[in-house]
Amino acid sequence: MTPQVLEADGVRLRPFRLDDVADTAAACADPLTQRFISGLPDPYTEETARWWVTEGAPAAWTAGGAAYAIADPASDRLLGGVGLSQVVPFRAQAEIGYWVAPWARGRGVATAATRALARHAFATGTARLELLTHPENTPSQRVALAAGFRHEGVRRSASPVRGGGWADLIAWVRLADDPPGPAARLLPDLPDGRLTDGVVTLRRLAPDDVAAMYRLHTRPEVVANRVPPVPPTPAAIERRCRRAESNWLTGASADFAVLDAATGAVAGGCALVYDEPSTGQAMLGYSLLPEARGRGLATRAVGQLAGWAFDVGLARLWAGTRPENVASQRVLEKAGFQREGLLRGRLPGPDGTRVDSVLYGRLATDLRPAG
Repeated sequence: MTPQVLEADGVRLRPFRLDDVADTAAACADPLTQRFISGLPDPYTEETARWWVTEGAPAAWTAGGAAYAIADPASDRLLGGVGLSQVVPFRAQAEIGYWVAPWARGRGVATAATRALARHAFATGTARLELLTHPENTPSQRVALAAGFRHEGVRRSASPVRGGGWADLIAWVRLADDPPGPAARLLPDLPDGRLTDGVVTLRRLAPDDVAAMYRLHTRPEVVANRVPPVPPTPAAIERRCRRAESNWLTGASADFAVLDAATGAVAGGCALVYDEPSTGQAMLGYSLLPEARGRGLATRAVGQLAGWAFDVGLARLWAGTRPENVASQRVLEKAGFQREGLLRGRLPGPDGTRVDSVLYGRLATDLRPAG
């Protein structure tokens, strides 16, 4: 590729210039930019930005990649940067990356620039583009999806962490012959961000739910139904809450906080794990805090979750309970699930034992329970 000005989708891609130095320094010193783009100097000064404009960006072009400034077509002011790196010529492959200045976020700039550069790369011989995101950088993951990139997997410990250690990266890929437009999602966002019947409300699990989820999942009766049956650590619960949106975007799972609609208090949690996308099947699980039990909230939550799952295209839901967990079996039956059998020794139990599981299933074609 050779430097040239590209104008498409409401953005201008052009080479960096010396009059971009101040804006580049301000954008790359921003805490959010520093958090999610590994390798940025800290502090990021105007001297650093000048090096990038005069040496770093030109070197990217020399190496066979690209380093574009994203500019406003009307004012030509810098809005961010987008480029290609990690070029593998014999595979016709490259990695695409971007950053957006704080004053330009929320305007679709990253999506527009990614689409424009990907289109140009494919037109000039690239066959495969990779886009890597931090698991907690969900805005970037939404950019990937909107730009037509599909989730491909996780690269474990692929990125150095400031201060030491390594972090996973989520890999998104687009091929030259992929269809245009946004990538299809297995699990769409909730309508209006929540499901509710006026009594129970379901919303996506969030970082603020750590304390309630830790209290819930360390209850002895809840631990007994975990796989394996050991209590989670605070760090594990925090990671689950912080990565709930990412798991939703990748199609792995939809993790919900269950709220008392009248008070807004967290009453418990439920989750849908998309274990077989090829067959349209997902697993459902749920649990409530002690003060929320005995009021029919679990049945309402399971019913709402099942209805949403079928509405977005799933064909079958299943859930398992321990044979002695009669209360959970009643919840499933009231929510329209049918008992399908006993799986002997399916789950790991305490001290190396195995535990039976009663299997329940519900199909999209089953009649929905009244109410």
